[in-house]
Amino acid sequence: MVYVMEIYTDGGCRGNGRPGAIGAAAAVFVPKYGRNTCWTDCLPQYPPPTSQRAEIQAIILALEKALSLYHDLDNDPRLDVTVYSDSRYAVGCMSQWIYKWVKNGWINSAGNDVANQDLLKKASDLDDDLRDQGKVEYVWIPRDKNQDADRLCNEVLDDQSPPSPSSSSSSSSYY
Repeated sequence: MVYVMEIYTDGGCRGNGRPGAIGAAAAVFVPKYGRNTCWTDCLPQYPPPTSQRAEIQAIILALEKALSLYHDLDNDPRLDVTVYSDSRYAVGCMSQWIYKWVKNGWINSAGNDVANQDLLKKASDLDDDLRDQGKVEYVWIPRDKNQDADRLCNEVLDDQSPPSPSSSSSSSSYY
């Protein structure tokens, strides 16, 4: 038996890489039957959040949740996991470049340390764990095909943003 998982991810950052920046990650599991399951995460303040770090954190969130869902199953199916992202950087990292970086000791083609190495190593370890259970694929999609993850990510960013002096109270809805 094969258990298919489709997970849409998105990461976002406001103040990209500057002090005071905020970042968020979201993952949306779309089951064959039933309702979507959604997860979000805020990026820590150090190192300063960036869009790239947020996108990789979203993939980490998806991989962690996929492993958790797998461990909660009553049987031992093979996995077929597809992680969708509107970030060419994140998809490229996980499907192409990471193998070269591991082989080269986490040095990029310019001879420098790979950026976001801490998150990429964590994502690589989770990817390896999932691959022990089956297949994992990373697919780039256009932003308009990633609306649920994008909306969740922006809601988390809105919740982290300080209210402007002229704004009134507002509410957020989560699904």
